[in-house]
Amino acid sequence: MAATRFLRTLDRIETLGNRLPPPAWLFVWLCGIVLVASAIAAGLGWQATWPDGSKTITAVNLISLVGLNHLFNDTVTNFTSFAPVGNVVVAMLGLGLAERSGLLAGILSSLVRLSGVRALPTVVALAGVLSSIAVDAGYVVVIPLAGLLFQRAGLPPLAGIACAFAGVSGGFSANVLIGPVDALLAGIASEALQTVKPGAEVAVTANYFFMLASTLWVTLIVSWVNHQFVMPRLSATASTAINAPVELADSRLHRGGARAVLLWTLAVLAFALAGLLPADGFLRGEDGSVTKSPLIKGVVVLVALYAGIAGILYARVSQRWARSSDAVPALEETLKTLASYLVLMFFAAQFVAYFQWSQIGQLVAITGAEQLKAMDWSPVVLLLMFVLFTVTLDLLIGSASAKWALMAPIFIPMFFLAGIPAESTLAAYRVGDSVANIITPLMPYFAMVVAFAQRFEPKAGIGTLMAMMLPYSLALLMGWGGLLALWLSLGWPLGPG
Repeated sequence: MAATRFLRTLDRIETLGNRLPPPAWLFVWLCGIVLVASAIAAGLGWQATWPDGSKTITAVNLISLVGLNHLFNDTVTNFTSFAPVGNVVVAMLGLGLAERSGLLAGILSSLVRLSGVRALPTVVALAGVLSSIAVDAGYVVVIPLAGLLFQRAGLPPLAGIACAFAGVSGGFSANVLIGPVDALLAGIASEALQTVKPGAEVAVTANYFFMLASTLWVTLIVSWVNHQFVMPRLSATASTAINAPVELADSRLHRGGARAVLLWTLAVLAFALAGLLPADGFLRGEDGSVTKSPLIKGVVVLVALYAGIAGILYARVSQRWARSSDAVPALEETLKTLASYLVLMFFAAQFVAYFQWSQIGQLVAITGAEQLKAMDWSPVVLLLMFVLFTVTLDLLIGSASAKWALMAPIFIPMFFLAGIPAESTLAAYRVGDSVANIITPLMPYFAMVVAFAQRFEPKAGIGTLMAMMLPYSLALLMGWGGLLALWLSLGWPLGPG
């Protein structure tokens, strides 16, 4: 009965959310709201002191000559430098070739047969969680593929998108490997800790044990939510259920094409390993770093090149395309499918830029942090409240590094002086930063996921995605937060050393 009431609540959330204007027009409205709010905040003289006392943040009135200069000088660069745009276009060009050549259909069908329909959510969730090693590549690679994968299995494709989004974004800080995100967060934490303990350093592996356990735990939570709430709800909804399962036997890989793709895959892997495994490998980055290597930094381009060439090889060897130049029409068709997404991203980029220029996000963060600082709780309770504060802040500021750069100088020294190690504060931040990503339209990739959903359900909107993702967010907050509380209460080490 409780589950039924919860599903009805999700239906109401979807209905109310979809009454909002189309996503692109909604961002136009939000831009206007930020302009007015900036003028009011500046008129009231809202300001706050930066955590280290080095400067004062003041609200900027964008309905002024300053805002006009930004409008005329930065509108183009807001769009062209908006992180999701370039990554999505490049990745989708390569994946478009793989899809239109018939390669993806064969791979997805094979994956369905190997994993089994019931195991698909677990497979997709785990792939999403592990994709954070490549930073944002999971958003543009795993999520759209998950929709196709569920469709091939005769399941609601939106359930696949939701499952992948929950794994990629809701479990963003969990992984079995140390990646660029870990290095970035640990570096910021080290700088903050050194303000009260000169020379101290937070290792990049500071939370590795906890993140390793979190990988399995987040995968299980996401898979369970998908089975219990998301798929039953979407399967019972005529507007989101697919018409009929796709026959898997019709899309088996042609043996010749499959062999060509396998050889290409082995060649790419051999190239990567030869450049990364030796201590002085030619693909290693600064100071022999693997995480700063060109392959890791340019993983989106690597995925696009690999998928595009694999698609061309498969199509030529299996004689689906008469010549390699048939790839050009396939690229053009792929770009056509991105038209609505690019319109949406243009206005989303302007809104994010306006919000940053106004400095309202930083003011809210500093003011809220000062209030939390005045509270007197036990270490575990304080860190759980810190998780909730991070979740709330995540609804306003989507960038993990930007929030941590703002919060670390406040909370790392404060908690350290109260006897809470910086590693514990970092672990709590990882949990809070991840679980709310999937329900906030201010997260840069949120609009992109709406566009992916509209490929399968044209009427899908912000409300559709929020209703699908809310069960994941709540389950991850309680389940992952509970794991953190248990871990800290038992005194288990968060990482080696």
